Formats: sequence, C-alpha cells, structure tokens
Amino acid sequence: MEAFIRFMPDGVCVVPRYIGIRAGTEKEFEDTLAIADQRVGELAELKVDLALLQGAPPYMLHGVEFDKDYTRGLEKKHGIRVMSTTMVQIQALELHGVKSMVGLTYFRDDLNPKFANFFEQAGFKVVAMKGVDVPFSDVGKMPVEEIYARAKKLFVDSGGGDCLYLLGAGWDCLAAIAPLERDLDTVVLTNVPADVWASFKHLRIHEPIEGFGRLLAELP
Repeated sequence: MEAFIRFMPDGVCVVPRYIGIRAGTEKEFEDTLAIADQRVGELAELKVDLALLQGAPPYMLHGVEFDKDYTRGLEKKHGIRVMSTTMVQIQALELHGVKSMVGLTYFRDDLNPKFANFFEQAGFKVVAMKGVDVPFSDVGKMPVEEIYARAKKLFVDSGGGDCLYLLGAGWDCLAAIAPLERDLDTVVLTNVPADVWASFKHLRIHEPIEGFGRLLAELP
C-alpha cells in the first residue's frame, strides 16, 4: 500500500482499508471474502471513485469466473466501480500479448499450482510457478538483489516465456523490475505497477513513471 500511494500523483486521495492477512494460508484467504465485502461497503459510504481489491490469492483460489462474478456482485451491491488486482493483471498480460509466463511467488508450493491454474483458466500457458522458501512474516525483509537472482534463475532454468510474473505485493520487488526486463528481454509483471496502471486508466491520468518497467513507463 505504501508503494502504491507513492506512485499516485498529487490530488489523488487513497483511502486504505485492510483485511489483515498474517499467515498466508488457504484458510485465511477463504475468510477474507466476507471482510472484503464489508470494506468495499465502507468505501462506498465515502463515495470513492474506485475500490481496488489488491490481494490476489483469495480470488485466484476460486478461479477466473468467480473473480469476475464476485467483483460484479460487489459493484451491484455497493454502487461503485470495483476492480480486483487479478483481473487487472490479466488485462495487462493481454495488453502485452503474453501467451506464456513464468511465475515466482513467496507462497508455499501447495498453493502455487492453484495460482498457475488461475492463469491457465484465463488462457495463458504457465511454464513454471514456484515459491521461495521464506516465512510469510519475513517476505518484506527479502533483499531486492535476492528477488532479482531467484526470479532470473527460475526464468532461465524453466526455458523462459513472454512474461516473468512476480506474485504478491508483500515483497519489495519494484527495483528489480527494470533490470529483469532488460536482462531477460521480457515483460515483468507484479501487483503494484499493475494496480497503478489500472487506477490511472480508470481515473484518466496519464503520467508515465520511469524506472519500474514498461507498464508504468508506457501506460498503454
């Protein structure tokens, strides 16, 4: 959230509402849906222009069609525009013409096949979707150099793809995006830039941001 807010230009007010994921387990993700409904209701009372659901795993675990129906249901119930980060990411992948992708996450490998299946449902070939071995509570402490090295190794070892996907907003991976795109000659997609791009598009803001990958530099 802090990184997302820093990318917003002057005049854009961000109203955070948290759900409180602490362990990153499937059970915890299941429990977030009802809370998200409440949080969108709170934002609707404040008459915001957009409610952005930034947590990807809860919607990935239920599949693409659930994701679409859930956000449509929230829009109908609360009367405001609602976007999920997962649908935003699919739009960004389609925009870049991505057909195949390699994904690195900070989640356990029992969850990663389910995340891969989400993108397969959306029509993408997932070459690999692997997690790093780090406690969920320590994700934010991972050095960006380590994220870069692990992502690069996975991409090369798996044979590459049209996109390197870094799942999750909990790690500080933003500074790795541009070097990875340059060194691997591929699109790098992760949560925060995708959310910023979609928010700018909805709010009709065109202020390109350099240094964090093609999506924010080009704002297509």
